[in-house]
Amino acid sequence: MSVGGDPDSFFSDSEDHLSPDDSMNACFTAFDKDRDDRLSVVEFGSLCRALFRNDAGKPYLLEARKLAEMFSVFDKNEDGFIDHEEFKLCWSKWIKTVVRPVAAFVIVDVQNDFISGSLAVCNCPAGHKGEEVVPVINDALEGINFDVVVYSLDWHPNDHLSFVTNVHKYPLDPATPVKASDAKTYDKVLYVGEPAKEQVLWPPHCVQDSWGAELHPDLKIMDEAVWIKKGYNPEIDSYSAFFDNAKISDTGLSRQLRQRGVTDVFVCGIATDICVGATALHSLEEGFRTIIVDDACRGVSAEDIDTLKENIIKTSGVIVNASQVKSMVQGRDRRPELGYKLAMTLRDGLPS
Repeated sequence: MSVGGDPDSFFSDSEDHLSPDDSMNACFTAFDKDRDDRLSVVEFGSLCRALFRNDAGKPYLLEARKLAEMFSVFDKNEDGFIDHEEFKLCWSKWIKTVVRPVAAFVIVDVQNDFISGSLAVCNCPAGHKGEEVVPVINDALEGINFDVVVYSLDWHPNDHLSFVTNVHKYPLDPATPVKASDAKTYDKVLYVGEPAKEQVLWPPHCVQDSWGAELHPDLKIMDEAVWIKKGYNPEIDSYSAFFDNAKISDTGLSRQLRQRGVTDVFVCGIATDICVGATALHSLEEGFRTIIVDDACRGVSAEDIDTLKENIIKTSGVIVNASQVKSMVQGRDRRPELGYKLAMTLRDGLPS
């Protein structure tokens, strides 16, 4: 067995030479520098510097505050140390996940209407070309062994309340900023509800069983993928692949990912600041370590894309390019933000 101060070596060795308990014990001993059978916050910091490295082996910088917060998650008796019993949780629920993530690739709404149809992002303020995501996504699907692949689709009925052509069909709240007769595409209205429902008005798009609702014809389709259709309730919009906009109903995606043991969710598609962003934020809320694949996304508004990215980073998500994904899926590039997210998920008692 190699004892190089890298938790990955202990985990790998356990598969071939050691029992899981022996591998865990070897890791604990390697970082218990003063041999007092417990890890101080300083020794835990050394473990984290070994754990959180890029694929070239260079350690990432660790914020002292976040290091202390992660330490406190595993110091259950709050005595200022992680003893051998407490390290069992650290090893089984944290280190092993960081080193061997289970990755899902969630491809959001790469549909004809968002690329060249009625709501093509090229006609939106950012001027993005939606078709540019297709080769990036295809290369990722061909070159990276994701554990789960998910395709989500907007799947609206003709009478959906988000369509500007239907605004007269639904009662507006008295406080709505525009009248039905004056409403235009991209306006925001308030529909009657408890509370009132704010809705951006879009042109009709992704109508069920229409050409516009189909995935782009060049997008690679993987066998045994998970398929999510959303937005089929005419009375509420559904940007996220997890929940509708009011979180009244869910798509079942979270349950399906947990059933498959998923720890990390890589999100891409159209549009960055709307459906991709909503999916990523809900993924974080559900306790998944979440990564947006930036060059596999296109959006509507440059300002809103920047705001979305700030929100993702604030909530311990990560934004990367497709070239960085493979090493993350393989557990060779281990980001401290994702380790912190997992520790906070364990602290809050969310499924992990």
